[in-house]
This record gives sequence, structure tokens and C-alpha cells, in this order.
Amino acid sequence: MPIKSFRGSITDGGQNTIVLHTNNGSTGYKIVKFQIMPENSANNYECTAKLYTIEQTAVDSLVDFSDQTLLAAAFTGLISGGYAGAKTIIHDNVYFNQDIYITAQDLSASQNTNYYIELEQVKLDLNENTVATLKDIRNQ
Repeated sequence: MPIKSFRGSITDGGQNTIVLHTNNGSTGYKIVKFQIMPENSANNYECTAKLYTIEQTAVDSLVDFSDQTLLAAAFTGLISGGYAGAKTIIHDNVYFNQDIYITAQDLSASQNTNYYIELEQVKLDLNENTVATLKDIRNQ
């Protein structure tokens, strides 16, 4: 299956949209890779980035795996030249066919966060298409 990659920078406390929707919803995606790094790694930083299936009304660093709209979360940190915590990336193994939203919060330096996402593109049959679309509608 083809792999689509997306990269960019997101402002601290910001949200970006990754446009994936199609007219018929027959193209699905699954996260293969999700990586983040601060814009300036010479500074102290504690970056948390998250991928969602719906647009967020507020951006924070809280990671709640019971939130069914959360697709992935990543954390990395550096304090005074040493890692504040392990670089952690967790993503769900689900297919989706609508736009996704990335948020980022830096609790230390208030700097931009770079992201890199790889998505596996798949052709959804009618049943998979219906399930993915209904799941998205239900979460809204």
C-alpha cells in the first residue's frame, strides 16, 4: 500500500489540519509513523503533540487514552542538556477516512514543534467506508 507523508511546524498551543477527506470516503488511512521534535533543540523543552479525528476547541498537554477521538500522542523533552523523559510515541491501529488534526503544547520554552507523519493509504470497501464515516460522525 502507498505511504503518504506529511511534515510541518505547529505553533505552541496551536492546531493544524491534515486534509484527507475525499468525496466518496473510499480512501482510508492508518498511522505508520508519528514523530516530533522542537524547532530549537538547544533550548529546554517539553513537547506534547497529539493527533485527533476531530478539531479541538482547546489545546493542552493532557493525554487521555479513553478519548475515542485521540489517534496518537507523542512526547519529548530536554532539560539542561539531559532528557526530561523518554521519547514516547503511541498511536492507534485504526483506519480513518476524514481529516485529522494535530495539536502541540510546549510546557517549557513555548516554541514551535516540528512533526512528521506517515500514513498508510488503503482502499476501503463499502462496509469499511461506512464504519469509518459513521465513527467520525458519532465522535462529532
